[in-house]
Amino acid sequence: MNSNLQQKQILVIGAGSMAEAMIRGLIEGGAILPAQISVTNRCNTNRLSELQERYGVRTLEEVSDAPQVIRDASLVVIAVKPHDVLAVLHLLKHQLDDQVLLSVAAGISTRHMEAIVGPRVQVVRAMPNTACAVLESATAVTYGQACTEEGREMARTVLSVLGTVSVVAEDLMDVVTGVSGSGPAYFYYMVEGMQDAAEALGLPKDIARQLVLQTLYGAGRMLQETGMDASELRRQVTSPNGTTMAGLRVFEQAEFTSVIRDVITSAAVRSGELGGTVLPRKEART
Repeated sequence: MNSNLQQKQILVIGAGSMAEAMIRGLIEGGAILPAQISVTNRCNTNRLSELQERYGVRTLEEVSDAPQVIRDASLVVIAVKPHDVLAVLHLLKHQLDDQVLLSVAAGISTRHMEAIVGPRVQVVRAMPNTACAVLESATAVTYGQACTEEGREMARTVLSVLGTVSVVAEDLMDVVTGVSGSGPAYFYYMVEGMQDAAEALGLPKDIARQLVLQTLYGAGRMLQETGMDASELRRQVTSPNGTTMAGLRVFEQAEFTSVIRDVITSAAVRSGELGGTVLPRKEART
């Protein structure tokens, strides 16, 4: 068990895929014991029962009925949909003191949260992605004004068990949401397309999947371990008038880099809209 989390109680509000990914990562990563985690959500008792059976965590049907659990928690994780965050904060604001409040909801700024819960609460805003379920999340974090070094370290400890952690300025968190928060879905979408193409050209489904997934994994490792820019690695693979160049020409004709820019910009703008901020759309194509 991580020494920074010994005897710390964590309350997770929300029981969706992100909440489960964090719970699984913390327990299977050895950072914390199941008995140190309490989980609640708004109305789905069946989901709570699943998490209790699967991970051995404690569950609560109504967070408002358990003020002592809130007060005892060193860390309160808000893992609900963005449109539910403010309602949850209003429920908690009279129960919180100086605990660390870690939100993983897109779009809700630390300033907005602090305005509700008060100046003593140590607000942290993070954007993990669902790869935290396999301890490979790319997570970005930013801290509120009241967050002490001890509070920051606790949040970093929890998040680092789940993968890499990058500290960014608050005004860049919506961009992070568009890049790494939503990013796994972009890769999954490309994998779907590559597998479909391989199968349409005659490869058996299982072989197509294995080849595509290993290619994705290998390319990622090459980027990580060589430290080289993606553009340089791409050039090394691309022989003049060869097969790779033939494929890349299709990307170029479809303005692939502009499409990716539009995808990330749209997701970042939506994150800002969810939190009541406005990001410029000037980079997006019409």
